[in-house]
Amino acid sequence: MTGDPRIPCGPAALPASDTHDARSAKDVLRRSLALARASIDPARKARWDAAIGAQLLAWWRAQPVPALGVYWPLRGEADLSSAYAELAQAGVRLALPVVLARDAALGFADWQPGEAMVKDTMGVAVPADLRMVARPPALLVPCLGFNEEGYRLGYGGGYYDRTLELEPRPVTLGIAYACQAAQFASAAHDVALDRIITELA
Repeated sequence: MTGDPRIPCGPAALPASDTHDARSAKDVLRRSLALARASIDPARKARWDAAIGAQLLAWWRAQPVPALGVYWPLRGEADLSSAYAELAQAGVRLALPVVLARDAALGFADWQPGEAMVKDTMGVAVPADLRMVARPPALLVPCLGFNEEGYRLGYGGGYYDRTLELEPRPVTLGIAYACQAAQFASAAHDVALDRIITELA
């Protein structure tokens, strides 16, 4: 779809740790995946972002939802701003995640592409006019890594884990580059995502 062969941005699969310190092993994996993602050539990244955006729009056309939880990209995450604009023009209500408390589930704020933004205490962009809404029925979930079972490796804060524990469970679409696939064991509290969208599929 991008015209590129599958060029890895890092190890395609990293072994799960056999040590007792699973948290430490995941931290090592997180650092490796973050460094690999940061090394992606900007022009290639832009093509991959466009391909992921096209996959997202195709998913929405096949099963449209009235509202979608999206994310503001940081640390090299896929930038889907063009797809967000198309969804908003089609009448989809977009919402950005908001950290309410360190050990709480995420809240969500109504958001329109182009509106004024500010950074919260964690440095994440949120709408300057914070209009809180109910959790959308479908969420885009950025992934630092993902495994064959559809489990996500994030930054370790647990915000999405706590959000997905709540019923009714939303449809979850992990967003990642194909080369972020890795091997790691899921924890008891982890929730598998419904689908992982990459530039390839």
